[in-house]
Amino acid sequence: MTSTDRTDAVVTTGAPSRPPTAPHGEVGRGTLLGFTAYGLWGLFPLYFDVLRPAGPWEILAHRILWTLLFCVVVLLVVRDLGWIRPLLRRPRLLAGTAVAAVLIAVNWVVYVAAVTSGNTSEAALGYFLNPLVTVALGVVVLGERLRPLQWLAVATGVVAAVYLGVTGGRVPWVALTLAVSFALYGLTKKKVGVSLDAIHGLTVETVVLAPVAVVLLLVVGAQGGLALGQHGAWHTSLLVLSGVVTAVPLLCFAAAARRIPLVSIGLIQFITPVLQLLCAVLLLGEHLPRERWVGFGIVWLALVVLTVDSLVGLRGARASRRDLPVDDCPR
Repeated sequence: MTSTDRTDAVVTTGAPSRPPTAPHGEVGRGTLLGFTAYGLWGLFPLYFDVLRPAGPWEILAHRILWTLLFCVVVLLVVRDLGWIRPLLRRPRLLAGTAVAAVLIAVNWVVYVAAVTSGNTSEAALGYFLNPLVTVALGVVVLGERLRPLQWLAVATGVVAAVYLGVTGGRVPWVALTLAVSFALYGLTKKKVGVSLDAIHGLTVETVVLAPVAVVLLLVVGAQGGLALGQHGAWHTSLLVLSGVVTAVPLLCFAAAARRIPLVSIGLIQFITPVLQLLCAVLLLGEHLPRERWVGFGIVWLALVVLTVDSLVGLRGARASRRDLPVDDCPR
């Protein structure tokens, strides 16, 4: 499920976005693209599971390199290279994108390691917690002010994390790392601005990570653990296709975000961890003890509170616009 620019999809602490002014057909197309993106991300556990016995570091390296190749091919085909030279004259944006690349790489490798080691349910928990962590970062780092329901949601999320740590006998590091790394990734993208389109940002991030990916493949190969080409044509093809698998849902999301409001995206996003959890329990044979289900229930309660707050805020914003004099309406 991990990808770039997805963090804009979380339920944010600021004012809700303006309802779309696009034609009804565009809104419907955007909704379909949103469901496609989050549905594909939700099915990622099944994809990464079949990549075994490749380890998480090798999968990370392949994902970086083949995604970079995919992006380069797309950019060459559509002749979209004019943004590169202006970008090179913006060191702050380049530095911020490099930081974002490191954060998303951490997220990717932890997620793949969780899936391939049979901890998909904890990975799903991480993406359930992600909106709550994002809201908390808005307060701590950006100084944003939360509404009462948002405070309640964040506090409930903290209770869930503490409960899961106490009852499980350990801190749920996988879930927390996924939630925090992706929230920090989104914060970094917000701080450096949204100057880059989705495919441009993904291209730059994979360029930054490409040398690391090459080193990882060399190290894994030197240790005799390289799986590429060792387990049949089907397995090799799946490793190569990891670039397309990474980029396609991202591009679907980017297209959806231009057509439907942020609140709609924020609601659709919960499809991903729900599907991940279903994959873990129904298809990958993971067993969740009763305590884990209770913890998930507390997290879901927090997300319900956060969603209700978001919908109430959207309704209030619409009512305020209706009450504005004609000359004061935003254009």
